[in-house]
Amino acid sequence: MRVTPAIPLLLWFALPVLCAEHAPPPEPPASTYAAVEAHEAENVIIAAEPYDTRQKQSIFRVDYLIHGILPVRLIVTNNSDRPISLSEARILFQTAAGDRIQAAQPADVERRMTFGERTGKKLPLPPPLPSIKLKPKASDSQIEQDFADFEYQAITVPPHSTRAGFLFYDVAALETPLQGAMLHLHKLLDADGNELFYFEIPFDKYLQSKSNQMN
Repeated sequence: MRVTPAIPLLLWFALPVLCAEHAPPPEPPASTYAAVEAHEAENVIIAAEPYDTRQKQSIFRVDYLIHGILPVRLIVTNNSDRPISLSEARILFQTAAGDRIQAAQPADVERRMTFGERTGKKLPLPPPLPSIKLKPKASDSQIEQDFADFEYQAITVPPHSTRAGFLFYDVAALETPLQGAMLHLHKLLDADGNELFYFEIPFDKYLQSKSNQMN
């Protein structure tokens, strides 16, 4: 009688756990977040949640923070009776100095990574021993998979629903990127194609909530 190897069976049961490690978090209403702006007349609430700690960003395959890339979760709640559209939306990271940074694409993040980190550095050994190639810290495929799994993709937000996803911003040139900064959104459209009033979500609200949690 043939005995089935145990390792494939263990891997089979481990697959859900491995997938859960890189699963998007739940989508509670935008009103439950600290950094939030509500437009009562339009019945739309939008929040921004920076993933600025190693613990929070552990859902990703790549350590973006170490490369100066800040993941920001966008949460859009539409409490109106009609859909809203983000097909023309501009969602910018506005620094304390007023500069506006567009969300990065996978290729932008890949360029930020050094060649050694993407291909694996070599550890030299005394001759005649050959160098040891170290395991790369991040790969282009990991970055692209993160964007496929986590990037904000909801072009339309149906009535009485919430949609969420991540945008990635290159803030490597900023010493304290969140202080005095905000997420600026404009060109959001209602069901008739009319532009909603712009949103400005201060990250200082998020920083204050973190401070309160530590006290």
